[in-house]
Amino acid sequence: MLNLLYAGLLGIVEGITEFLPISSTAHLILTAKLLNLPQTEYLKSFEIIIQLGAISSVVVLYWKQLWQWEVIKRLIVAFIPTGIIGLIAYKFAKQYLLGNTSVVLWTLLIGGILIIIFEYLYKEGESGSQEMATISYKQCLAIGLFQSVAIVPGVSRSAATVIGGLLLGLNRKTIVEFSFLLAVPTMLAASGLDLIKSADQFSKDQVGFLAVGFVVSFVVALLSIKFLLRYIKNHDFKAFGIYRIAIAILLWLGMK
Repeated sequence: MLNLLYAGLLGIVEGITEFLPISSTAHLILTAKLLNLPQTEYLKSFEIIIQLGAISSVVVLYWKQLWQWEVIKRLIVAFIPTGIIGLIAYKFAKQYLLGNTSVVLWTLLIGGILIIIFEYLYKEGESGSQEMATISYKQCLAIGLFQSVAIVPGVSRSAATVIGGLLLGLNRKTIVEFSFLLAVPTMLAASGLDLIKSADQFSKDQVGFLAVGFVVSFVVALLSIKFLLRYIKNHDFKAFGIYRIAIAILLWLGMK
């Protein structure tokens, strides 16, 4: 049963993993399983809504960029595919994919392999866009399509958007920061939709657990974002790919 300690722990997991290419949703699902928390509708909602805490850290760190009209327009365009696909697939994803350990482990494994292959083959050119405001609307729409794949738990919204952006010719820092900002409307929409559908079913204690998860994920995500920005100056994502493969195999073995 979820309590304040477990809510805080899940908040830490969310804050660490939201912006790394390892899938925060997958880690929340797997952590809940390790804690023997039943996959109730409330827990599924909890795992969606506490992501708002991590996303709030982006608002704090990138407040000025979020008010730049040229950036806002590009975020709107990039959000459109995700918004449409998410609205259509929300019920199916929450009912059949969230909490599905097999789906999570397979996507972690396959995603890790694809990240490693991509990083070995990819060579960043000198002409990559240096500013978010210079990303074309066509590129923004394509990034949104890449992001929409992350409706499947374990895919990683961060990995999908960053790799998509790199394939479209953006440099790594630009697409990583654009991915940060794109998380704001994306997770606001996902959490808002879930709150509209589920909020009246939450008890007073459950609202308190959400508050704890929100605050903890916010604080930890601030540190996680700063870590990733430092990390990408000298590293690619191969280490994250290896981690995804290792955690999937270890958990598979542990479940047998």
